Amino acid sequence: DYDGTLAPFTVERDRARPYPEISTLLSELIDSKETRTVIVSGRTIKSLRHLLETDQLPELWGCHGLERLTLDGTYNLSELSQLERDGIDHVNRWAASNEMESYIERKPSGIAFHWRGLAPDKAGDIKRKILDKWPEASEEYGFELHGFDGGLELRVKRANKGTAVRTIVEETDPETLVAYLGDDATDEDAFEALADRGLKVLVSDCDRPTKADLVLRPPVELVEFLRKWL
Repeated sequence: DYDGTLAPFTVERDRARPYPEISTLLSELIDSKETRTVIVSGRTIKSLRHLLETDQLPELWGCHGLERLTLDGTYNLSELSQLERDGIDHVNRWAASNEMESYIERKPSGIAFHWRGLAPDKAGDIKRKILDKWPEASEEYGFELHGFDGGLELRVKRANKGTAVRTIVEETDPETLVAYLGDDATDEDAFEALADRGLKVLVSDCDRPTKADLVLRPPVELVEFLRKWL
């Protein structure tokens, strides 16, 4: 995962650079040719490419797996159905009519509402409006409502980090060592998909219920883990 795992959360999302040393370690992993290095993120691939500070890009899966960029530069996007596109348009119009356009992020997989950095009463107001409007209506368009650190996201049901991880594992030799590192609820889908096939690592300053096998405190223990992997 990227946000909260390889990079700290920031109020300005377009400035969420990796922790110190992480870019160097990622570059070494990629250059070694001995590790298939993959980032699976809720961000768009365009956003990830802007933020990563590696000499060469790793394999990227954006929008919870709906987008994919391979090492040879091949880009694939799972096309949305007409119903899903209609749903995104409907959410856009609703956000505009409720003066919430400045808080939304449009993605191929849906729309995210961000309130990190806002005053608690303003953040609470945005959250209440979304929860009042969308849980029932989202079913009409084949969306799911998911919480993340600092917001809520309406996304198509088939966009799921677990699906991405299952595909990656299926493409990988059964004898290959696998580890997945993530920090939030969307990464629990990836942990569940990995099951007993590999090491599930929660990167977090806080203890919480998780399907992970172990917890790393960022950035010190995260850096130590990647050094040991190398």
